[in-house]
Amino acid sequence: MSRLVRARGWLAAVAPCAVALALAAAPVQAGQADGKAADGKVDYKPVTDQRLANPEPENWLQYRGNYQSWGYSPLDQITAKNVTKLVPAWSLSTGVSEGHQAPPIVNNGVMFVTTPQAQVMAINARTGEILWRYQKELPPELSQLHPTNRGVGLYGDSVFMTTTDSCVVALGATTGKVKWEKCVAPWQDGYYMTLSPLVAKGKVVVGVSGGEYGVRGFITALDAETGNEAWKTYTVAGPGDPAADTWKGDAWKTGGGSVWIQGSYDPAANLAYFGTGNGGPWTPDARPGDNLYTSSVVALDLDSGKIKGHHQYHWNDAWDWDEVSAPVLIDIERDGKKIPAAIHAGRNGYLWTLERSKDGPLSFVEAKPFVHQDVFASLDPKTGRPTYNQAKIPGINRRAAFCPGLWGGKDWPPEAYNPKTGLFYIPSNDNLCSELAGAQAGTRKPGELYIGIPIDEVLNSLRLRDGVDKSKPFAIGAIQAWDPKTGKKAWQHDFQDSANWGPLLTTGSGLIFAGGTSDRKFRALDGTTGKVLWETRLNSGVTGVPSSYMIDGIQYVAVQAGWGVDAERMLTGINALIPEERRVSVLPQGGVIWVFRVMGEEAAAK
Repeated sequence: MSRLVRARGWLAAVAPCAVALALAAAPVQAGQADGKAADGKVDYKPVTDQRLANPEPENWLQYRGNYQSWGYSPLDQITAKNVTKLVPAWSLSTGVSEGHQAPPIVNNGVMFVTTPQAQVMAINARTGEILWRYQKELPPELSQLHPTNRGVGLYGDSVFMTTTDSCVVALGATTGKVKWEKCVAPWQDGYYMTLSPLVAKGKVVVGVSGGEYGVRGFITALDAETGNEAWKTYTVAGPGDPAADTWKGDAWKTGGGSVWIQGSYDPAANLAYFGTGNGGPWTPDARPGDNLYTSSVVALDLDSGKIKGHHQYHWNDAWDWDEVSAPVLIDIERDGKKIPAAIHAGRNGYLWTLERSKDGPLSFVEAKPFVHQDVFASLDPKTGRPTYNQAKIPGINRRAAFCPGLWGGKDWPPEAYNPKTGLFYIPSNDNLCSELAGAQAGTRKPGELYIGIPIDEVLNSLRLRDGVDKSKPFAIGAIQAWDPKTGKKAWQHDFQDSANWGPLLTTGSGLIFAGGTSDRKFRALDGTTGKVLWETRLNSGVTGVPSSYMIDGIQYVAVQAGWGVDAERMLTGINALIPEERRVSVLPQGGVIWVFRVMGEEAAAK
């Protein structure tokens, strides 16, 4: 049978992938050089809690570089003055198509990259030589709505990966051999996983997706050595939960609350902060109430999994505005007061500043729209709870148009924070709205879509914002810079006729690296002004998370190119809205890992 994947439409068929490629290349031999030998051999350095809490600048040990989710590399060898000399050091095809979204994770000269179809590769980060390759055999009848993966977690001498059949696989970092495999939910019921695991204190913490199938979302922690479950916490409040009354009847059983993205972590408070998806089905009148803890951030005690605090960005979601990006943890100062903040650029189009407490509760500080938003009529100044414009709420047999559209002001691609520039950077999308009308979701059937919106409605929902002149190029995607200390926008760089699906990397020299646009370009921008300093066109569009590392005194910037998933779906919608002569044909697929360095930096490094 063919495997069904969510590709150029909602569903398309592709041939089954190759399986069990762990023997495709020779494994790393332990005890060889330390990543600096001329023969290209590498040695592996175990990853500890101390290293994860205080990562060395030359390594990129986790999804966003640090537990606080900054997306920041302290490396500063690549600067505004020499970035124009950036050239490919090496590249490597992944052998699969669809959306490549994972960062290259680098530890002591060994790079780990995950791809769609449950593949992970260990690579010599200096040369591009494959050290080992593993690919899990997925059930041939598995339906993948989001055939992607967002990266590995590291701990000790193990590498952890989630899979779209809802399993966590632990591999030997130097061999690629399976240590253990734990499936946390039945994929037949609609559960799947795409996120990079959060690893801390000997626990591998993951969350499940599947809200489109009517599942009840949860976060679970597994023992890093054995794979045994340490705890499990639902992101949809049910009986016995203090927030159970935010659901009516049995709606909590199919409530959604997917977890798509690795959480942030505060080691001092021992709290992990995860974003959660919207409620299910999509039609809000099918699940009256606030629907906690959907469209929220939850603060979890890492030892027990208990929810110690939460903030709901919007209640009883009607717009498919998942708020799955983990908040960025920054200590800021406002009006002379020091605030341990959690900052989040929401899919609902608002930039949220919350205050963290060491015991878990989160309090509202401020929220401002960073794109055009016409749903919120007002926000409660004390709690941040929005009041809605009733004409902008789609429901069962009730049509409504709203801005921003389904994919929001910022979808899953992560923001970044640079402690040197003091600015917070957002990959945003504006001027796109949606129009939807719901229907009765009917009886849920395991493994079948359960969203309460006809598929044709979803595929054809995009609209231009009123007043936009489509006869000439107009801004959609952008990179924005905000000052968390003042809550004001510092600058914005726009992209014409293209959305922005580019995760951000910022560096110690004040640069920003990002792709995300339909012209297939990967760019470096000045983090203070937003000026583009360098760009190059790659094999495919870039929705991968960039990272940076150093070997032998040479700084590298790495990213995966490989267009697909929601970026491609939005492109199809944009093409339907603009004149034919400005449309971008479907971008070529096929993943490639690209690694860049500045030409001639050997002498400078020495």
